[in-house]
Parts: sequence; structure tokens; C-alpha cells
Amino acid sequence: MALLCGSMAVSPVASADTVDVSPPGANDWSCKPTAAHPNPVILVPGTFENMAKNWATMAPALKSEGYCVYALNYGATNGVDATGPIADSAAQLAPFVDAVLASTGAKKVDLVGHSQGGMMPRYYMGFLNGAKKVNQLVGIAPSNHGTQGLITPTPGSVPPATSVGGSNCQACADQQAGSPFLTKLNSIGDTVAGPAYTVISTTHDEVVTPYQSQFLAGPAQKVTNITIQDKCPADVIEHDQTPNDPVVQRLVSNALGRPAGEPADPAYQPSCI
Repeated sequence: MALLCGSMAVSPVASADTVDVSPPGANDWSCKPTAAHPNPVILVPGTFENMAKNWATMAPALKSEGYCVYALNYGATNGVDATGPIADSAAQLAPFVDAVLASTGAKKVDLVGHSQGGMMPRYYMGFLNGAKKVNQLVGIAPSNHGTQGLITPTPGSVPPATSVGGSNCQACADQQAGSPFLTKLNSIGDTVAGPAYTVISTTHDEVVTPYQSQFLAGPAQKVTNITIQDKCPADVIEHDQTPNDPVVQRLVSNALGRPAGEPADPAYQPSCI
């Protein structure tokens, strides 16, 4: 699954010999949130992806709006990011959130994730005591209920030896509809008390299918499910490039700009240009 991209940065929770490439505008550990944007934003990439590729346009766009923006890599197997067991990846997200909160002095973060990155934080919130630290989760084409299709990397994005759906990509197996991981994740319901949830999906998604499986059930006060083509019918964006779509970026901005504890405004109409 191609979920998506810099400066060099060493995260406070990285090992001493780990140097990751951050997308432009992300991981400025001197950033302090403003009253207008009190929650730092953490960008979570998807399967087979790294933060530098996945968030090459989203990170600088949010930074230019005044947000403190952070991003991480996680779940590497044989050098390929976001392919390890998703429960383990959620456990890597936990200390990164703590590091961002400690650095910024904020009480909560907003999480924006693509594909696996839009679903994995739900495990962190539901099973790893993360809900109290998150104001909102914005999932872009998230694999919330798994996919009926096969999760495969885009050509040339991973080493040829990587086995799709095999032992080298446990995350792929975890995201198949009905997997033991998803059964556990959704056993407590689609949402947990506290955070708000926004889901942004495209009818042209060829990876997480059917696209409606991405949506979350919950009260309107806490959950907003958005189909891009309901807003912009001519938008043909597919799964891989959703984070780079200007319409998606406007929808994310709307969600992040909402009052504390509220998801995106379902009535918001972004420019389709």
C-alpha cells in the first residue's frame, strides 16, 4: 500500500544512531503552539511509506498556516517502513506523542494519518492509553475496517525481496478485512471517549476497498466522514496521492481548525481548483 515525504532530523525518541529525513516544515523541536493553533500536529505515514515522501506537501502547508508540525517513521522491517505488526507500531507512536507534548508544552495533539497511518493511531488511543492525549484523529484514506483487496507497494518503492502479505509485511496481513488485529481493534467500537474523528475518502481508492470501509460509526458531534467526490465530483485522486491533493489539504485544514473536541464541519465546501 503506497501511503505516502526535507531536512535531516533526529527525533527525541529515535535511537542514537538513527537519522530520519523530515518533510519540509516538520520536526522543529523549538516550535511553540499559538493560541490560534494550540495543538501540535503529528503526521503519520502509511504502509511502505516514510514521512519525507508521504508528507512532502502537507507538512509545509500546515506549517505555513502556523501549526507546529511533527512527523515520524515507524514499523520498519528489513529497512522498509511501516510494514511491522501494527500493534507494535502503535507502541512506537506513544513515546513520540509524549516527546511532542513535552517539547511544546501542549496538553493534546492532533493526529493526521494516511492509510495505515490513519487507522493505527486508533489502537494507540484505544489500547495504549492515548485517548486523553489526542484532540482529533484525521484519517486520509484510512484502513479502519481493512481492505478486501491486496496491499501492495508501488513499483520500485521497496526492495524486490520484500514479500507482500508475508512475514516481511505483517502490517499487510493486519490490514486485511477480518484479520485478528482488526477484529481486536474494532471490538471496542469505532471510537473511544475523548477524541474527535474525521475520515477523508475517495471513491477512486484502489487500495483500501470498498472505500466505504474506511468510514467510522459514531455521533455527528464526534465523527465526520467525508467523500471527496461529494465535495468535488471531478476530483479523480486515488489512494497513493491523497495527501498531496489540494482539496484534501483544505479538508484537513478545516478539521484542524475546528473548536476543541469537534471533527471537521460536514457542511464545509472546499475550493475544487
